[in-house]
Amino acid sequence: MAKPIVAIVGRPNVGKSTLFNKLIGQRLAIVEDTPGVTRDRLYGNCEWQGKEFLLIDTGGIEPRTDDGLLAHMRQQAQLAIDTADAILFVTDIRAGVTAQDADIAAMLMRSGKPVILVVSKVDSLGAPPMELYDFYSLGLGEPYPVSGVHGHGTGDVLDAVSRYLPAADESAEEEDRIPVAVIGRPNVGKSSLVNYILGEERMIVANEAGTTRDAVDSDVDNQFGRFTFIDTAGLRKRGKVEDGVERYSVLRSLAAVERSRVCVILIDAAEGFTEQDSKVAGYAHEQGKACIIAVNKWDAVEKDDRTMQQMRKKLEGDFSFMSYAPIIFISAKTGQRVDRLFELIQYVDGQNAMRITTGMLNELLARATARVQPPSDKGRYLKIYYMTQIGVRPPTFVCFCNSKQLFHFSYQRYIENQIRETFGLEGTPVRLVLRERGEKA
Repeated sequence: MAKPIVAIVGRPNVGKSTLFNKLIGQRLAIVEDTPGVTRDRLYGNCEWQGKEFLLIDTGGIEPRTDDGLLAHMRQQAQLAIDTADAILFVTDIRAGVTAQDADIAAMLMRSGKPVILVVSKVDSLGAPPMELYDFYSLGLGEPYPVSGVHGHGTGDVLDAVSRYLPAADESAEEEDRIPVAVIGRPNVGKSSLVNYILGEERMIVANEAGTTRDAVDSDVDNQFGRFTFIDTAGLRKRGKVEDGVERYSVLRSLAAVERSRVCVILIDAAEGFTEQDSKVAGYAHEQGKACIIAVNKWDAVEKDDRTMQQMRKKLEGDFSFMSYAPIIFISAKTGQRVDRLFELIQYVDGQNAMRITTGMLNELLARATARVQPPSDKGRYLKIYYMTQIGVRPPTFVCFCNSKQLFHFSYQRYIENQIRETFGLEGTPVRLVLRERGEKA
């Protein structure tokens, strides 16, 4: 199921970005007393009472302005409202209820979305100020006083948000179905591939980049298994994402990666590897997804008996940070090796969920440390007491040792390579967590 989206909207300079930073627990949004500092939307992951959602910080809404930048910010906020599952409408206790607040409230009521009214900059503890009751006049129900700086009242706001979010779908039916995100730069053939798999023109296909604006789900049941293919809008460099609709497409694509289990990273065979391909792949890698690198439009490449091997070797160098990902050469136009792609999806999904017993891991650890001595510093040696697996998707292992400082990155990579050499784990990232004796796993 898609991760719900909650948008923060309001006039400029009412404290939206301060609240956003407080709720996600990190300083992503620029906070300044100048209206209009947040021009585009920022997003961050948020969790409350076991429910996860994407929180969007928008530029301030100026409902009645013709100024180019402010009109653009208003359009951005409107797009956020249209796509959000719930909305946090932020106002300012110091400014009181303004005509702009009333205009925005009317716009939000027309949207039909659940709205939580937040009154920011209530920094004092104790009984709420009398001015708070003025905000009932906006017609959006109970106002929630908060302090974005100190965090007062944010728990009540998150409680209100969670009431509007759907419960996580834990049905076995969905667990059996593998969600696959088809990701990549614009115009590499993502929609063409999904259309071929579906056997119908479900997606619009055009040579113009940016045809696909949203992430679309399509269920596929065949001899290889049960899948849900998510055809996403192409991810571009930030500087090239110009119009408002396309900016929101990027957000939807990132959300699609998060709710997938397998990411098929599509590369254009004619163009080869680009910097943006590494960014797309890097995001899937960071999220711990099983990954396959699919080189599309292979039918259009002039080749001899060495072309595939040469390109494979080049791509292995380009994607050295995710050397675990298998590379397959396909054609969405002719269907070349698409059956093999299904087999790979099943395989890497299984690898991403693999569990290894503690006994087997510690046998491997004993052999690995006997073969290559653990590092030392000034006569002090690294001792690795034992290793155990603490999670899957991706496989995550914890090593208990006497000193994390002595456990150099190069030796971590050596242990990871030994795990892969012994147990496979092809197509999936591996996480290695270090704990000193006495720390909890």
